[in-house]
Amino acid sequence: MEPLAPHEKIFVDSEIAEDENHGQLGCEECHGGDPGEADWKKAHAGVVKDPSYPDPSDTCGMCHEEIAEHYSTSLHVSLAPFKKMIDTRAGTEKEVFAKVNTGREAHCTSCHSSCGQCHISRPESVEGGLLEGHRFMKRPPTQQVCTACHGSRIEKEYFGKNKGLKPDAHKEKYFKCSKCHKAGEMHGDGKTYVNRYEVENGPKCSDCHEKIYEMKSENAKNHWIHKDRVSCQVCHSQPYKNCYACHFGKDKSGFKYFKTKGSPMNFKIGLNPLRSDRRPEMYVPVRHVPVDPNSFNFYVKDGLTNFDRLPTWKLATPHNLRRQTPQNRSCNNCHGKSGLFLNAKDVEARYLNANKTVIVPSDRIPTKRRED
Repeated sequence: MEPLAPHEKIFVDSEIAEDENHGQLGCEECHGGDPGEADWKKAHAGVVKDPSYPDPSDTCGMCHEEIAEHYSTSLHVSLAPFKKMIDTRAGTEKEVFAKVNTGREAHCTSCHSSCGQCHISRPESVEGGLLEGHRFMKRPPTQQVCTACHGSRIEKEYFGKNKGLKPDAHKEKYFKCSKCHKAGEMHGDGKTYVNRYEVENGPKCSDCHEKIYEMKSENAKNHWIHKDRVSCQVCHSQPYKNCYACHFGKDKSGFKYFKTKGSPMNFKIGLNPLRSDRRPEMYVPVRHVPVDPNSFNFYVKDGLTNFDRLPTWKLATPHNLRRQTPQNRSCNNCHGKSGLFLNAKDVEARYLNANKTVIVPSDRIPTKRRED
């Protein structure tokens, strides 16, 4: 995303005064400083750029008490799944673990969000800047906030920016992110979740397609035959980006960097590594994530000695759904097509043990069907 010009980042629109709630607050009530001081340097002493991070209790929370109460458990703030996954793979020796954690803090926590970085400004990860002259946006603009962070995968999938692939069908209906991802999910509900798929008020396809298994049609038959066995995305997703072998560190000037081995487009069906009452399906799309046994080598050699505890091919819910896809045009475009399913030859030898729970054995690939 192109950075804002310096004046665009800081210009405060006078229209904020017309906001019957936020417009009645003085700048110092949230940001601090001394508005009675004539010297600008003294007036700005102690000013806080983002008073909603890391704790909005004394600012946003003065009115939005419940949101502020749940703030720390929102996955956008805590990034808890990242920490959990890295901790699970890390070595147990205290010194090694501490160095891995140093690397995680330096490279894996920069994309956190806050009340302000959704509703007032662009996220800091894209150099910040006010969205609309400090006016409060009830629904954050998709392309300045949501895909500013979720750009390399979700934005390109949803808007059809991947070469040769179409935008998500919901994009063509002009759905914004907030159509599915409601405020309750974004703000957290006070519970700590291991991953985003456990979030109880997260979106489900059936929230809108509630009668998909009741309709009397051939499509409905296909839906109920596959119910709880195949996720919606298995039939309705297009190919998506898979990233490999991320390594990161700092250069001689102290600037943080990362580099990956590659990011090919692919589509693979694997066994669901997160089966639960909420996600009971056996078969799901799986996406390769860029973690590597040597990802943290800049900070400590062999830091991820428990690397095999988690798969590198993970449950995926791509944002590139279409009503018709190559794999759902006929039964045998999926059944009997071993190349669609994640098998051992798709996985590097050093990753085989980590992915044993998601690789589909040949005897579990659905067999070719007789089509009348």
